[in-house]
Order: sequence, then structure tokens, then C-alpha cells
Amino acid sequence: MFDVLVYLYETYYRPDACPDSEALTKKLSAIGFEEEEISKALGWLTALAETTNEFSDSYPHQTAFSFGIRMYADREIDCIGTPAIGFIQFLESAKLINPIQREIVIERALAAGETPISLDKLKVIVLMVLWSQGKEPDGLIFDELFVDEDDAEPRMLH
Repeated sequence: MFDVLVYLYETYYRPDACPDSEALTKKLSAIGFEEEEISKALGWLTALAETTNEFSDSYPHQTAFSFGIRMYADREIDCIGTPAIGFIQFLESAKLINPIQREIVIERALAAGETPISLDKLKVIVLMVLWSQGKEPDGLIFDELFVDEDDAEPRMLH
């Protein structure tokens, strides 16, 4: 599923630039993605759009008035994992995502069905949440989302 999501991000500037579901399925199949992978990815994206609409409609002023700390339920900690939660907190504290986007990321991470979700996959989820909202990640978030975990050289901190 995540390979399909990355392909869509790299190929289409915004979700509305994608062809309709049937044409997209045919294109993805022709490229070599498996039917099950395509189905999961497109279902996940549909649910992402629904979640985004739900959160945006239910909590329109959340970003302006959210000054608290997000406490994670035990189920969320088990499913998302400590490294991913730390990364989400980093993104929010750096103001790279807002509280509504944070909640969408958490919901979509839980929906991925992996326990715990890998940090690399969480980064794809963050990227897809921003992509689905038509927001392009700035340089810092882009570097964080695509840092090579196997890179032998430590990064410089200034």
C-alpha cells in the first residue's frame, strides 16, 4: 500500500490531478502494482479525505486555540509506537503540522493496520496528509520525511 501512496505523491501534484478511480487502478496495474495493494491504497486515501473533512468540519478553530499537550491512549501508543509519537510531537512543536493534521495523522496511522507502525511509514502518512490538503512540505519537513535511516554519517545540528 505504501509503495502505491509514494508513487501517487511522486506522480501527481495534488489528489485532484489523479485520474478517476477506475483509470487510476488500470494505470497502477499496468505499472506493476498488485490489485490488493492498489485497493488498499485507494481505500486508505478515500478514508483520508473523509477523515480530513470530518476533522475540519468538527474542529474549525482547533488550530487557533490549542495550547495543550496531546496525551496518547494506551491503544495509540501500542499501535503507533514511541518513535512515531516522538516524530509527530517534533513536527507539531516545530509548527510543521497543526493539531488537526496531527489528529488526522494519528487516525490514518491507526488505520494502516500495522503494530507498531514503522517510522518510515509514518513519514509517508504525514506526507500524504499534507499532499491531500494541497500543502507542500517546506524544506525542513521534506528533509525529515526523506532522511535515509541507513545513512552512516550523522547529521549536523546547528
